[in-house]
Amino acid sequence: MALKSTVFRAQLAVADIDHGYYADHALTLARHPSETDERMMVRLVALALNAHALQADCGGDGTLGFGAGLSDPDDPDVLLRDFTGRIRRWIEVGQPEDKPLARASSRADQVQVYAFHHAAEVWWRGIEGKLARLDKVQVWRIPTAASQALAALAERSMQLQATVQEGVLMLSSARGSVDVEPVRWR
Repeated sequence: MALKSTVFRAQLAVADIDHGYYADHALTLARHPSETDERMMVRLVALALNAHALQADCGGDGTLGFGAGLSDPDDPDVLLRDFTGRIRRWIEVGQPEDKPLARASSRADQVQVYAFHHAAEVWWRGIEGKLARLDKVQVWRIPTAASQALAALAERSMQLQATVQEGVLMLSSARGSVDVEPVRWR
């Protein structure tokens, strides 16, 4: 018998001071059986860091949410669509291969990768040259200490506050807070 995804719910209050975006998001995250709490929380951080694009890219008339991720390799971890169905942002978490990123580049206005694992530097050295021709792809590094600390905030039902100021996201809940300062590699 196949294992089923575990459902997590998050009430995420985003205060993105850098972009002047303030909103509450009611989110449902399906955590694949092979996904860790760390990866799931990095997906949530990626959404929070890009929530302002709902207003900036779509004028407030779009949908921002989680894709199938690990359950479907042809689906992103986070997706922003405008009201016409056009994919504005395709966001991957982890260390994806170059071919899926090339396919995503042909389907979306912008592709972002949030690498977080301790082996991210090795992955980046191996893929950097392959991504040179993909001008729509941005690559961000989430520091390992921050990504590991995020796992401690994971609960089946979460009340989270995400504050973005000067490029740093502070994610907090009753369990504590974690500062995440993504570093842009590309």
